[in-house]
Amino acid sequence: MQNPYIPYPVVVDKIITEVDTKDIKTFRFKFINPEDEEKYKYIPGQFGELSIYGKGESPIGIASSPTQKGYVEFTVQKAGVVTSALHEMEEGTLMGLRGPMGNSWPLEFLEGKNIVIVGGGFAFTTLRSLINYMIFGDNRKRFGNITVIYGARNPGLLLYKDELIEWQKRDDLNINVTVDKGDANWKGKEGFVPAVCKEVAPSKENAVAVICGPPVMIRFTLPVFFDLGFSKENIITSLEMRMKCGIGKCGRCNVGSKYVCKDGPVFSLAELDKLTPEY
Repeated sequence: MQNPYIPYPVVVDKIITEVDTKDIKTFRFKFINPEDEEKYKYIPGQFGELSIYGKGESPIGIASSPTQKGYVEFTVQKAGVVTSALHEMEEGTLMGLRGPMGNSWPLEFLEGKNIVIVGGGFAFTTLRSLINYMIFGDNRKRFGNITVIYGARNPGLLLYKDELIEWQKRDDLNINVTVDKGDANWKGKEGFVPAVCKEVAPSKENAVAVICGPPVMIRFTLPVFFDLGFSKENIITSLEMRMKCGIGKCGRCNVGSKYVCKDGPVFSLAELDKLTPEY
């Protein structure tokens, strides 16, 4: 079993600038040792610790799907020392990767159900992992209708633009992309995510909502789903922003009796209701 303190050596294979502000990039890593890729078995919703020698490490949700072989991807916003150093890297740079860590989106619970995915801004990363997993090959028949509602402040801040276009071409996905305010070239929806959720009005029948986004988005989105009749057991979210060490040692991610990095970061609202209100 891999020592959780020792990172796997990886190389930066590809860097994609996702947004016009250039402060969010997707990094594709390849493992130096092929056997390490076999050991790094992850499930959508989990996260990893990106380790940069001489700078430190940062916990980031995994943006690729385990169905995408040969690499693992993380979409990173430039914010602190580690993420700034990562944004200055070039393809071919050697660094480290620990994990995978935490629990995942509850695939067994989602199987056989209609899935409503709601994402806002940068928090769409692990939701992208889930979508690509569900639509891959024979996985698609394991799930019912898939509705996606994804929003950003403006068109230039949408992630995975090429992928969104490809998803919209599929007849087995209901993709709803919105921006708070469009530009001269924007032809899609305008409006905040909660309003679009109300407009789309997904049915609660045999359905689970997976919601991840800025706290203010979640705050105003949840009442929409309550009005639609979704129970708290059937609303799933992630507390990934609380991640620190990833293995329950530093104690900085605890919420009530739970260590988010070990017991989460994925929880149902029913589970969160049992914790302290600090989350």
